[in-house]
Amino acid sequence: MRAKICYDRVVNFRLEERETVYQRKLDLHVHTDNSPDGNHSAMFLCEQAEFEGMRAVALTDHCETDVYRAEHFDKRVQAAFMEATMAQSAFRGKVLVLRGIELGQPHYDVKTAEEILRTRPYDVVIGSVHNLRGRQDFYFMESFDPAEVHAILTEYFDEILQMLEWGNFDVLAHLTYPLRYFYAKSGITVDLADYKQQVDEILLRTAQLQKALEINTAGLRQPIGKLSPEFETVKRFRELGGKYVTYGSDAHYAEHIGAGLTEAYDVMRAAGFSELTFFQQRTPLQMPIE
Repeated sequence: MRAKICYDRVVNFRLEERETVYQRKLDLHVHTDNSPDGNHSAMFLCEQAEFEGMRAVALTDHCETDVYRAEHFDKRVQAAFMEATMAQSAFRGKVLVLRGIELGQPHYDVKTAEEILRTRPYDVVIGSVHNLRGRQDFYFMESFDPAEVHAILTEYFDEILQMLEWGNFDVLAHLTYPLRYFYAKSGITVDLADYKQQVDEILLRTAQLQKALEINTAGLRQPIGKLSPEFETVKRFRELGGKYVTYGSDAHYAEHIGAGLTEAYDVMRAAGFSELTFFQQRTPLQMPIE
């Protein structure tokens, strides 16, 4: 009941006014065309969210901190926040529009990351690592040498830990991000059990810092066909004291909003979570999954 009251308070209209199926439909990781790889405007995405019966949507456009000015993310971030604010006003009472940002590699340039967050009152800040230092985003790499994958992934998990040490974010995104590209570009599969010590350290630190672990469903729409992370990792997060878990489609097209939500909720429940976490004014709020 407490979670319902909190949610009722921030949205400004009662949950009971909507059908149960709408109460539980949220998407907390969505990209507009202010992301370099986004395709639709904030308004169009929110229209789709309303059509799909989404209760809330977080617009979390990319901001790659290590190339913030070199690749004009400073201008993109400004436009993204303004358009999210306009959508928030336009859809008030229909869809809760959360103003977010996905900070890529924030710990590579802490001064810039802190400047970005001081400038605008975000609802949710997603932390992610898309590339290793001085190298391309895994998305842009043409192929991977199987002999180098272990070293790459070890370094990647170390960077996640360093991002957690910085810590000024709310949601840890797509923990197994590189795996989707290892598979898609070179047919390489990875057993996370080989990285148990690092992954456990990440999950424990995430739990201790009371960050939310995201279940990202983009992989279900890609050749790898898997959630990021999968059930065993989400379950382990719970065992290590994890309290907050979120869902994100990582949609870059309007038609992908809410994609994989059922699969993500099933994993949450199976791992022992009964509530989904979302953020408003960077405060974690929980609502029952069912």
